[in-house]
Amino acid sequence: MQLPEFEYIRPKSLAEGLQALAEHGPDAQIMSGGSDLLINMKFRLDTPKYLVSFNDVAELKAMETLPDGGMQIGAGCTLTQLAGSGELEDKYPALHDAVFSVGSKHVRNAATIGGNICLDTRCWYTNQSEHWRETRDGCFKTDTEECHVIKTAAKCHAINSSDSAPALMVLGATVVLASAKGERELPIVEFYNDDGVDHTVMQPGEFLARVLIPPPTGRSIYAKLAQRDGLDFASGTFAAGIVGSNESPESVCLVMGSVGPAPKVLDKSIEIIMGQGLNDDTIEAAALAARASLGEVTNLFTPSGYKRRLVKALVKDALNELRDKEA
Repeated sequence: MQLPEFEYIRPKSLAEGLQALAEHGPDAQIMSGGSDLLINMKFRLDTPKYLVSFNDVAELKAMETLPDGGMQIGAGCTLTQLAGSGELEDKYPALHDAVFSVGSKHVRNAATIGGNICLDTRCWYTNQSEHWRETRDGCFKTDTEECHVIKTAAKCHAINSSDSAPALMVLGATVVLASAKGERELPIVEFYNDDGVDHTVMQPGEFLARVLIPPPTGRSIYAKLAQRDGLDFASGTFAAGIVGSNESPESVCLVMGSVGPAPKVLDKSIEIIMGQGLNDDTIEAAALAARASLGEVTNLFTPSGYKRRLVKALVKDALNELRDKEA
């Protein structure tokens, strides 16, 4: 499959790139590593007239320790760069494990943290070749207001498969969105919409420039299950963070990924652990609550019954491991 025709713009500075996005509006699309975008273009899911590549912008490839002990990560840092960072592994093991789990080494060499956070949602009915899609009616992600996953749905139920997002959410990360008009910051937990088409809060002309992670506190963990490591997107991911002791936690954050259009914060499971601590009974209860909180399981890459069992097992195993990390 060949790429559609487009004009390639490679700015030398962030300001120059943001101006190009503002000038070309909806006809332009951002390219980082291109590990996902170029495939979508071959499938004719994306057909931008202009590709704006930020690969020559040095400031986007920088990682630095902040004065308060936190970290700032440029959106253009590759996943290989992050996976090879000893500081990241020491401070934020959940995030390190998340980026290391993405694809193969060749994919991580090209893919960036910004691209992974902004990864487009995926659906079995849509992420196929153009000729394959022509054999059925369109959907919300193409040209018709219909969802093939849930026929009565009023929105798209394509899956968010970002590996880094759940880990960043439990770490309390903030994203910096830049445009020709300026910058704004927001917690990454507020970055995603529960809609497979309009799946982030980014406005036209905006670019995710940096990620800010506060100083490490407590313990965190990341777990993932894929049918074939290095080849497939996850069937389910889970990130957990706890501050304080197992018996009396000060704060808890639990996030499921690859189960819906946005990473899902498990509020009921958090409530159970915050109220009763992290022990055998609450881990079992939290895993059951996670399974029950899924609602309509819409990932058709695996059967819904399998997905529910997977979530329960993933949460239970990870929380047991997190409990054992207490010093």
